Amino acid sequence: MHKAMFWKKAEEQRVQCILCPQKCLIAPERRGFCKVRVNEEGSLYSVNYGKCSSYGFDPIEKKPLYHFLPGSSIFSVGTFGCNFRCGFCQNWSIAHGDPDTVVVTPEKLVETAANNDEKSVGIAYTYSEPLMWYEFVYDTAKKVRAAGMKNVLVTNGFINPEPLKEILPLIDAMNIDVKGFSDSYYNEACVGELHPVLETVELASSHCHVEITTLLVTGLNDSRDEISQLVDWLAGVNPEIPLHFSRYFPNYQMELPPTPVSTMEMAREIALEKLSYVYLGNLRGTDASNTYCPQCKQLLIDRSGYRAALVGMKGDTCSKCGRKINIVVL
Repeated sequence: MHKAMFWKKAEEQRVQCILCPQKCLIAPERRGFCKVRVNEEGSLYSVNYGKCSSYGFDPIEKKPLYHFLPGSSIFSVGTFGCNFRCGFCQNWSIAHGDPDTVVVTPEKLVETAANNDEKSVGIAYTYSEPLMWYEFVYDTAKKVRAAGMKNVLVTNGFINPEPLKEILPLIDAMNIDVKGFSDSYYNEACVGELHPVLETVELASSHCHVEITTLLVTGLNDSRDEISQLVDWLAGVNPEIPLHFSRYFPNYQMELPPTPVSTMEMAREIALEKLSYVYLGNLRGTDASNTYCPQCKQLLIDRSGYRAALVGMKGDTCSKCGRKINIVVL
C-alpha cells in the first residue's frame, strides 16, 4: 500500500478523507466509499497504487477527445475503484469488482507509451475513475510531463478543489462526464452530487483543454428542459467547449430501453443554438461525429468510427473563412 494524500486524522483512530466530496469518515481497518482508500492504524493508504487492471493503445477520439491532437494514438491505463455508483456503468466489472491486475511503475508506463509502434502522444488515465488512483496518477503524470508527452484524464469530475488544483498543472486535456443536470439525478443514479462536478469543469477549463460527455439515459436525464439547462450553463462557461452526447444502452443494473435516436437529435439541435461543437456518440449512420466550422459550416474533420481526417483545417483555423477553432493540433 501507498500513503494517501488529502486526509486528516479524526477521533478514535478514524480518518477523514478529503480527496473527493464523499468526505468519508473511515474507521480503522475499513475502506472508504471508493473501496481503494483504507485506514490502517489511524493513517490513510491507497490500496491500488501501481495496480493496473486495463491498458492498451487507443485512438484519442475514443476518450472521447475530438479537439485534442485528432488522429493521434494514446496509451490508456486504468485501475479499479470509483467514487460513484452509476447504475448504467459500462466498466462496472473494473470499477466495482475485483479485477486481475498487473503491478506497474510510473517509469514503466512512460517507457511503454514512448517506445512503441503506435506513436503515442502520452498517457490517458481512464476506464475506472482515475482520480481515485490519485497518488499513482500524480506520480506518473510528472514523469510523463518530464518525458515531453501529454497527460489526459477521463473523469467523472467528482473531486475537491484542492486536489484538483494540485494535479491540474500536469494535465493537458480532460474529458469530464457531466452525467445530468439535476441534483436528484446525481443523487439517485450516481450516488453523488452535481455542483462539485460543475466546479471541476469551470476550474479545469481555465487550465487545460476540456471536453464534456453527457450520457442521455432514457426518461431520466433526457428532457428538453434538463438538456437546455446543461447547455445554458456550459455556454456560460465557454461556448467553445466541445459537448458529446452519448447514447445509452442497457448495462450493469439498468435495463431501460436505449435512448431514442430522436432524443439524441433533439439534444444536439438544442445545444447547437448556443455551443460551437456538439457531437453524438454511440450512434451509427450520422454525420454528427464530424467537426464543422461554426462560422462558414465547412467540414473541418471527417470522422468514420475512430478514424479522423483533417480536411478543412489550416493549423488551428478554418481553411475557408479563417475562423479560429478551439482545437489542439499536432
